[in-house]
Amino acid sequence: MTVLHVRGAVDSAGQPLSFTIEHGRFRRFGASVPADAGAGEGVDLRGYTVLPALVDGHIHLDKSFVGDHWRPHQPVASLRERLAQEKRALAAAAPMDVRAEALMRQIAALGTVAMRCHVDVDATTGLRNLHAVQQAHARCADLLDIQYVAFPQAGVMSCAGTAAVLQQALAEGVEVVGGIDPQGLDGDAQGQLDLLFDLADRHGARIDVHLHEPGEQGLAQLLQVCARTEAAGLQGRVAVSHAYALGEVPLARAQQVGEALARAQVAIMTNAPGDRPFPPVAALHAQGVRLFSGNDNIRDSWWPYGNGDLLQRAMLIGYRSGFYTDDELQLALDMVTTHAAAVLGLPAYGLQEGAPATFVAVRADHGPAAVAGVPSDRISMRHGHWILPPRTA
Repeated sequence: MTVLHVRGAVDSAGQPLSFTIEHGRFRRFGASVPADAGAGEGVDLRGYTVLPALVDGHIHLDKSFVGDHWRPHQPVASLRERLAQEKRALAAAAPMDVRAEALMRQIAALGTVAMRCHVDVDATTGLRNLHAVQQAHARCADLLDIQYVAFPQAGVMSCAGTAAVLQQALAEGVEVVGGIDPQGLDGDAQGQLDLLFDLADRHGARIDVHLHEPGEQGLAQLLQVCARTEAAGLQGRVAVSHAYALGEVPLARAQQVGEALARAQVAIMTNAPGDRPFPPVAALHAQGVRLFSGNDNIRDSWWPYGNGDLLQRAMLIGYRSGFYTDDELQLALDMVTTHAAAVLGLPAYGLQEGAPATFVAVRADHGPAAVAGVPSDRISMRHGHWILPPRTA
C-alpha cells in the first residue's frame, strides 16, 4: 500500500495533527509531518477534525425497514402486542438480509466502522435472524465489524426453549448473551440472571441486558447485576442497555446505584430516547461509570426515526442532557467512539502509534463542534483503506 502523509488536520481538542499511514497502520503522530518522513503521497485535511472511528454500541439490524419502503408506525397497547405486530410487519417486509445490508452500508457511509448488533433469538425463530444478518455482513465485511448479541426479546424463562437457543448461538461463536427485564417480562429475575451469568462463564461471553423496568424495581435489577458481575469476576464485560430507572428516581438515589455500577465496572448504554427518562449521563460519568451509546432501533416497528448517524446520536444525547460546555459535548462524542469501543473490547482501537489506521474526519473546528453541528462532510478510513476518501484521493 502507498505510504500516506496526512497533514493539516486538527484533533478532537482542536490542536494541529499530522500523521503517516504505512502498511495500514498509524505512524509518526505530531503537529506536522517530519521532514525525514520519507517518500509517500500527501493528503491535505485542512479544515477537518480527525476523530477515532464511530462505534455503535447498540443496534438492531434485523428489525429495520431501511432498504424497503416506508411503513407507517402502528401504535399498540403493550409490549406483547408490539412483539406480535413486529413479527407480522417483518414477515411482510423485504428479505432480512437485504434490509440489514442496506442499513450496514448506510451506516458505514456515515463513518461507523464497528457495532454491537442485538439479534432476536427465541424457540420459534431459532437462529434464523442471526444467520440472515451474518449473510448480509459477509457481503460488506470490508466496511465494518459486527459483534453479535443473542437477544431473547420474547423472554428467557417465560419463553420455553429460549435457553437452548441462547446456548446454541454462543456455541456458534456469538460473543454476547443478552437478557431482558428479568422481573418485569420474565417474572423470574433470579432464574434469568442465573442462566445468563452461567452461560457467560461457560462460553467466555459478555453480557448485555435490556432493562426497561421502572423506578426502584429497575434499580433492584441493576444492583443484582452488579453483585453477580463482581461475584463472577466479569468486571468490564457486562452492560445494561437503557436502564430508564436511573432517570426516573431522584439524582441522589441514582448516584447511590452509580457507586455499585462503577465498582462492578458495569457499563450503561443510553440512546437518549425522546419519550422516556434516561440515565443522568454527566453525573454517572463523574462517578466513574462507563456510559456508551448506539442508534438502537432505526426506522422499524418500534419507531420511525433514525438514519444511523452516530454524530447525530451524540448531539441528541447532549441536547436532551442539557450539555453546553466543550467538556460535556466531548463526553457525548466519547460515548459513540472510545467508550463504545471499550465496552465492545475492540483491540488496538483509536488514534495511537502502531494501531490500525481507522478514523473519521469531519469538517469542524474540533470534536465538540462536530457534536453540536453534526457536519455532513466526512472522510473515513478503515484498516488503512478509504471508506469515504477525500475528494483529492
